[in-house]
Amino acid sequence: MIQGTGSNVGKSLLVAGLARAFVRRGLTVAPFKPQNMSNNAAVTPEGGEIGRAQALQARAAMRLPHTDMNPVLLKPETDTGAQVIVQGKRRGTQGAGSFMRDKTGLLEAALESFHRLARNVDLVLIEGAGSPAETNLRKNDIANMGFAQAANVPVVLVGDIHRGGVIAQVVGTHAVLDAADLAKVKGFTINRFRGDVSLFDAGRDDIAARTGWPCLGVVPWFWDAWKLPAEDMMDIASHKGGACKIVVPQLERMANFDDLDPLANEPDVTIEIVPPGRALPGDADLILIPGSKSTIGDLNYLRAQGWDIDILAHHRRGGHVVGLCGGYQMLGKTIDDPDGVDGRPGKVAGLGLLDVHTVMAGEKRVTQSRARTMDSDLGVEGYEIHMGRTTGPDCDRPWMKLEGRPEGAIGRCGRVRGSYLHGMFGSDAFRAAFLRSLGAESQTEYDETVESTLDALAAHLEDHLDLDLLLSLAAPVGETEKA
Repeated sequence: MIQGTGSNVGKSLLVAGLARAFVRRGLTVAPFKPQNMSNNAAVTPEGGEIGRAQALQARAAMRLPHTDMNPVLLKPETDTGAQVIVQGKRRGTQGAGSFMRDKTGLLEAALESFHRLARNVDLVLIEGAGSPAETNLRKNDIANMGFAQAANVPVVLVGDIHRGGVIAQVVGTHAVLDAADLAKVKGFTINRFRGDVSLFDAGRDDIAARTGWPCLGVVPWFWDAWKLPAEDMMDIASHKGGACKIVVPQLERMANFDDLDPLANEPDVTIEIVPPGRALPGDADLILIPGSKSTIGDLNYLRAQGWDIDILAHHRRGGHVVGLCGGYQMLGKTIDDPDGVDGRPGKVAGLGLLDVHTVMAGEKRVTQSRARTMDSDLGVEGYEIHMGRTTGPDCDRPWMKLEGRPEGAIGRCGRVRGSYLHGMFGSDAFRAAFLRSLGAESQTEYDETVESTLDALAAHLEDHLDLDLLLSLAAPVGETEKA
């Protein structure tokens, strides 16, 4: 189990790289994260939801993603509440306090999924969440040491030197863990080092002396990490490219922002993520409104930033606007959520750039999908993960045909488009045609880029981590099942 001294220390990327490295050594590997918190979910072939990082790790392991790889997924809807997904299916919404007090059945579900995975592979790589040093969360924990104890698995602790204070991170974690949890930790590694790694030899040795844990390696910064899909909102960033500028307002509950990754990989494209407090730049070729876990809440947030004025001005100047999923709903005339299925109940006016209306009702649609564009019959692969039905005159000008039915809408001007289909820009031919409509040329094959980057990450870890030692620390499957 790979645990970290905090959130965003690089655990997800390390697990992905290790998965690919051990697969290249001839092992069968599965990733696993007992509990994740993310609005950037992936859809599995069986129609369930898991964290985007586990989907990338599955790809690194050359396996199809499965709900057992992330049995508990929390999708924040407000500052104090989240949708709870268990083994791929929505269980309901809980406040943070009630979730901490009542995790009935969640550890059992996590163990069930873990053992199913473990029975069918040589190696399971488990990712923790946050930090085991959060002693106030230790009771009822299923994400870090609580799971490690229940499943009887060894732990390697990761510290992030890039954020500073890494000696205190690791030694401080050692200081606050109780004896039973300390016994689970078999070593540590330092991640994201910039410069001459030998300059940290004394720091590495000091940590080892103070903790008694061996160091498995110091991992230098992996410069191509940005080419891989990011799960954490903290990881999304603007990317400087060519003259074609795509501007994205950074919504408070932004979801499934991996839609941006194939575009960011294009040399002709500049992606500018605009944080709150800043106006959307006036020189955009396209404003892309991403998905949201709370559409009405994020529409209110967008208006509070004044971005609605910027979007309408951009459209009046002849600019293009695309809305995906929640962003599509925002482009319409009204959004009605009578039962509060996507946040607080209510009905609000949308941006009015599409003559459509959305009602948040019906079952949540979670499925991998294939579509074809209406104008040029190009194949598009992606996934749907949304609540609500959108209807109206502009739906009579659908963007795509999906499973024989019309999907999405195009405004009368032809410069405003919306769709529920996530992941569309990962289809190379479609992305190329879309960029041509903006005056840019596609120069990449996205899947090939991801695969070559995963191979490079695996080689990077082979060079800087003692993978033989790491593998020797793994507990045999029989021992985990006895626990």
